[in-house]
Amino acid sequence: MGNPDIAYPLWPPLTAGCPTTSTDEIAYPVEVDYDYDRVPPGLFEHATGTGLDRWAPLLPPLTAPGLAEGGTPLVEIADGAFVKDEARNPTWSHKDRLNRCTVSAALGAGADGIVVASSGNHGASAAAYATRAGLKCVVLTSAETPPAVTSFLRAYGAVVLTVPPEARWPLLRRIVAETGFHPVSNITTTHTGHAFGPEGYKTIAYEIFTELGVPAAVFAPTGYGELLFGVWKGFAELARLGVAMTTPRMFACEPAAGGPLARSLAEGRPAAEVEVAQTAAYAINSKVSGYRPVAAIRASGGRALLVDDAEMTRAQHDLARAGLWYEISATAGLAGFRQAREQEEFDGPVVCIATSSGFKDIGVGTQRPEPVDPRWDVVRRHLQSSGIAC
Repeated sequence: MGNPDIAYPLWPPLTAGCPTTSTDEIAYPVEVDYDYDRVPPGLFEHATGTGLDRWAPLLPPLTAPGLAEGGTPLVEIADGAFVKDEARNPTWSHKDRLNRCTVSAALGAGADGIVVASSGNHGASAAAYATRAGLKCVVLTSAETPPAVTSFLRAYGAVVLTVPPEARWPLLRRIVAETGFHPVSNITTTHTGHAFGPEGYKTIAYEIFTELGVPAAVFAPTGYGELLFGVWKGFAELARLGVAMTTPRMFACEPAAGGPLARSLAEGRPAAEVEVAQTAAYAINSKVSGYRPVAAIRASGGRALLVDDAEMTRAQHDLARAGLWYEISATAGLAGFRQAREQEEFDGPVVCIATSSGFKDIGVGTQRPEPVDPRWDVVRRHLQSSGIAC
């Protein structure tokens, strides 16, 4: 992406960014390109199949078996405001779309296994798709990994190594070098990510379009920005194919505790690194950004928004009262939309992507309910104190 005129073969997948344009300061990602003239006419009117297979003509080879990922509902929560509920995926997060593609890359490259650095959704999802594909999986995680994620990893038989956060990426690179395992996490200083990953996220745009058309804006929880870029690329492809006439503005919703993307945009840089403070939104609290989300925001006329824990907590509470329970990181999209709505109006529907289930929050599952005396006078007092007349 540092120079669109440079091209490389699809195989083997480049996992360390562009070897020509990258420097010691910035690693430029590579992306998958297609012969768009060969896309079947009517794909978006008559697509068949389930999961990502429905969109196979616009994806890298899906050699890994799927788990019926994708096809998640679009839920209206207010007049013209929708939530794309990615918690309905097989491992309860949007990462399943990415890992169907990245594990396919590992199989296509002939690797015996994959390695991932993650304390949350990415590790759980990668472990699921690896075991389904018959590959070994090593997950480098931290002591703060939520209980639900730990349970996922154990169930899928992953090799889980709990190490200090600063050791994860050096160890990941060493494991790749020593074992030949395929990295499905970023291995560069600034974020490039896996080239196949955002291709899975494109399908979110396809699904939104087939159900809603092109929204005025999309608000995405943002750590490294791969999700944001993938959704943008999906809409850009729809426009390139002549299926859609417009594209939405893309809004990155980062924790105010960090915000490297907001910094890179403000300073006109392709990527940035910042110090991060504590936040409950651990899943998207990133120190470094990459070039992908910068490109998406610039091309779409969008913005990077910084949302704090109080804003995300309110959004999480309100979504739960609407019957939708997400981890706090996943609610950054709605928090960002509410912030932006105070500054501008949107001419059309907006979509807030909710990335993962409330079961993924730190501390969930550690509290036990207090027993209640079953005598009616005690129960009645409890009911009345909750506003229930009896």
